Amino acid sequence: MSNDAVKQEQINKAVWNACDTFRGTVDPSIYKDYVLTMLFVKYLSDVWQDHYDNYVAEYGDTPELIEELMKNERFVLPRGSSFYDLHDKRHEPGNGERIDKALHAIEEANIVKLADVFQDISFNSTKLGDEKQKNELLRYILEDFLRPELNLRPSRIGKLDVIGNAYEYLIKNFAATSGKKAGEFYTPPEVSELMAEIVDPQAGDEICDPACGSASLLLKCANQIRKEDGSKKFALFGQEAIGSTWALAKMNMFLHGIDNHKLEWGDTIRNPLLLDENGGLKHFEVVVANPPFSLEKWGYEGADGDPYARFRRGVPPKSKGDYAFILHMIETLKPKTGRMAVVVPHGVLFRGSAEGKIRKKLIEENLLDAVIGLPEKLFYGTGIPAAILVFRKDKTDNKVLFIDASREFQSGKNQNQLSDDNIAKVVDTYKQRDTRDKYSYLASLDEIQENDFNLNIPRYVDTFEEEEEIDLMAVQAERKEIEAEIAKLNEQMDGYLKELGFDLENGVRP
Repeated sequence: MSNDAVKQEQINKAVWNACDTFRGTVDPSIYKDYVLTMLFVKYLSDVWQDHYDNYVAEYGDTPELIEELMKNERFVLPRGSSFYDLHDKRHEPGNGERIDKALHAIEEANIVKLADVFQDISFNSTKLGDEKQKNELLRYILEDFLRPELNLRPSRIGKLDVIGNAYEYLIKNFAATSGKKAGEFYTPPEVSELMAEIVDPQAGDEICDPACGSASLLLKCANQIRKEDGSKKFALFGQEAIGSTWALAKMNMFLHGIDNHKLEWGDTIRNPLLLDENGGLKHFEVVVANPPFSLEKWGYEGADGDPYARFRRGVPPKSKGDYAFILHMIETLKPKTGRMAVVVPHGVLFRGSAEGKIRKKLIEENLLDAVIGLPEKLFYGTGIPAAILVFRKDKTDNKVLFIDASREFQSGKNQNQLSDDNIAKVVDTYKQRDTRDKYSYLASLDEIQENDFNLNIPRYVDTFEEEEEIDLMAVQAERKEIEAEIAKLNEQMDGYLKELGFDLENGVRP
């Protein structure tokens, strides 16, 4: 293992162990926000102190000059608000109040980048217990983050993306322990990777996730571009309805060093906030999302009069918002270059009534490009299998590719995963756009029409395995051999019992 990998593993382990302070006392769905926020503050403090010390080494102890130079930093850390200021006073009463004041000061000093990020979390909350317990818990967490492994100074960890990676590692582990709530803030990394490769973001693209959670899917798209040519010429956009999750997304972007983003806090369907200069929906080259499955209260009541005409193909049913997100995403695609991938439950593929009519229109408009079936137990909080729908505004044919990737995965006790090979096979099949035996099928519009616009994958991809033909005569011969062997063994057993004095005919024991 390389030194970089060792450092990453040490940091991941140390930051996960820091959660021990809360385990058994506070629910993971609550304490995750405290741990992630503390990691963020520790990162800011270490970077700030590292840069400050570098200036002192270069220019000597000249406070006014150094303070002027520090104004050029990516962020400002006000006096008294660093992790170390908080740590120094950890034995005094009022830890919760001090941390909250520090967060407020940091937000105010970086209002453009961090506005409202900390407003949904309070370290002085009764969620952490009474005053005595709360003060002790916060003292312990401050001590946990002072461990040598969590020295996050750039001079120690180099230019590695270890902070962003550690943040993602924490979010993933919290998702694995948060039950149904996990799906609200995290998409499994291999699913995000698959979707990013499918939509193939390019340098210069504007990329949007209208249900962005903690922004992991957006970051995978950004990494896809940086991996190809190292370019940072892209812009990320997102909207998230849950305030605490939106805050995670903002911090996640910051820790990954991505400032060219715009993340809005609000309900995407009821109140879309990513708008153009004319007040219409902003258009993007790439749109990706893992929206909540079959959301019941999605905004049906105001859909008929939607000012953005997102539901002109039909209004989704009141109790299932899947197509509300799909239609929103389609309306935000750029007319000639837009492409999107969205995770959906399988019901979206075949349910009738309003959803059937919407599905029919989308297919007839030749927007649907591919249907990819995924394995079960991939997503946190639900064991049901899902699918990825791919839509494109730049299609060159009028066919739909169906891929059944549901049977190829790495099995896990609680969670299945897609391996690199599994992902590569799906992507290659998608790019080649070909039919592969028991795996994929390129269907014409006529074939889909014949199926009444039902997109259920088994209608197109035949995965039936023929059973080996049984030779009944051979089975009968084998049965006779077994019966003869049993008769022989019974005869031997009778002989042994007689030798021991058993009278088998009269049932007399010796």
